[in-house]
Amino acid sequence: MKYLSNMKRDQTLIMYSGHPLGLFPSRPDSPRVVVTNGMMVPNYSTPEQYDRLSALGVTSYGQMTAGSYMYIGSQGIVHGTTITVMNAGRLYLNREDMGGVLFVTSGLGGMSGAQGKAAKIAGCVGVVAEINPAAAEKRRDGDWIDELHYELDELLPRIRKAKADREAVALGYVGNIVELWEALHEAGIPVELGSDQTSLHAPYSGGYYPAGLTFEESNEMMSSNPQHFKERVDHSLVRHMNAIKAMCKSGMRFWDYGNAFLLQCGRAGCDLTDPVTGRDFPSYVEDIMGPMCFDYGFGPFRWVVTSCDPQDLRTTDRIAAEVMEELAKDAPERIRTQMQDNIHWIRSAEENELVVGSQARILYSNEQGRILIARAFNEAIRSGEVKGPIVLGRDHHDVGGTDSPYRETANISDGSSICADMSVQNFVGDAFRGATWVSLHNGGGVGWGQVMNGGFGMVLLGDEDSDHRIRDMMFWDVNNGVARRAWAGNENAMFAIRDAVKRTPNLDVTLANACDDALLAEEARKLE
Repeated sequence: MKYLSNMKRDQTLIMYSGHPLGLFPSRPDSPRVVVTNGMMVPNYSTPEQYDRLSALGVTSYGQMTAGSYMYIGSQGIVHGTTITVMNAGRLYLNREDMGGVLFVTSGLGGMSGAQGKAAKIAGCVGVVAEINPAAAEKRRDGDWIDELHYELDELLPRIRKAKADREAVALGYVGNIVELWEALHEAGIPVELGSDQTSLHAPYSGGYYPAGLTFEESNEMMSSNPQHFKERVDHSLVRHMNAIKAMCKSGMRFWDYGNAFLLQCGRAGCDLTDPVTGRDFPSYVEDIMGPMCFDYGFGPFRWVVTSCDPQDLRTTDRIAAEVMEELAKDAPERIRTQMQDNIHWIRSAEENELVVGSQARILYSNEQGRILIARAFNEAIRSGEVKGPIVLGRDHHDVGGTDSPYRETANISDGSSICADMSVQNFVGDAFRGATWVSLHNGGGVGWGQVMNGGFGMVLLGDEDSDHRIRDMMFWDVNNGVARRAWAGNENAMFAIRDAVKRTPNLDVTLANACDDALLAEEARKLE
């Protein structure tokens, strides 16, 4: 804090693995803060090395938005999960109306605690298992879930009634998710959509609690006999996956929520093949968010009003909705649904009571929308309609900010999903083009050594310089990712980047040439 309070306009604060190195001379238009967390020589980027170096105090975990000083509580994951569930209904069920749809998942602690509220906003019956009573009760007391059930005998009839009445309701279950899946299957209750959001990036240190043990028994074994606890977790994951497969045979569609669930199941020896589709269970980015949002440039655009006045936040909500509504009038048909989803979201954001701490908001928008909304915010500051500066940011979980084959780059199938060029170029490009601070992190969400995250923050002051920085940086921050996805051959990204080229002087992007599948198959046969 002493460095932040003493900073001058021509200084930049350098943060290294969570520790401030000091203030360095810089140009006034350079980033004011540069943060790196957990950057490791690749051969040493392992969970074991993280535990050792963290204990030594020389590194820290590279969390995503928190690491970029843009943490807004659960609001971001509520919105992202809402969008995911709605799009899953469209993709897997061919439904816009989610009444009577049952969505079952796990986790009510931390970011996963948003799932119940998201399911309710999407209009379906959400059932979320949580082994920790304190975490579950906290969510109930905070109105993140509507009801809490401790016994399967009372929960199962309640689920049947909620489905029959087409309720939009969030039901919590204090118990093990594996036992819930098995009970649902045995009772013959149809589940349309399923996922999991336990913290499996840390499976043996409290991120996952195995079936057959209570919460207290697991915590004791974790400490007294960690090897045996690891064996119990792996055994439970096999049982977990078998229960999911049984439900899929009855018609459920399941996806990994980017929490390393499938990764850890595979390590535990599970066969990850969906018994109905015949392919591996997908990541939600692979099937849903990647092609339906990220490839088009839609991702989590965030802002915080520094006046801390709820009225200023209401003003920004209104401005953002008006900009989106105007854009939607002439938007291509293929992205209009995403725009309408986000217009609905921002119009009803306040009533969902999502603000925790800072007066902040999120919506998903593409490059055009982000620039126009940001410029409208800057004009509102200039005119006095908003009483103070606004800080722009985003989740690292976005179009171009993160490389992770288990989540953000899961739908990049040209063989380069494990390459980390995109996030690093995003970090460097944002620094060049006007970000107030930039960050580059290892870890976050899918686990240490499995991901690279680039992030930014930008302070709008209502001046002309802010207008220039909005245009220069926002354009790069999104289209860097769209272009990279287009180069991988993603059809929706090809559409989006061609549209950007038409609108943008001096933008010249190399596009991939699609190969004829029949020709490729014929050539492959010749080589056999």
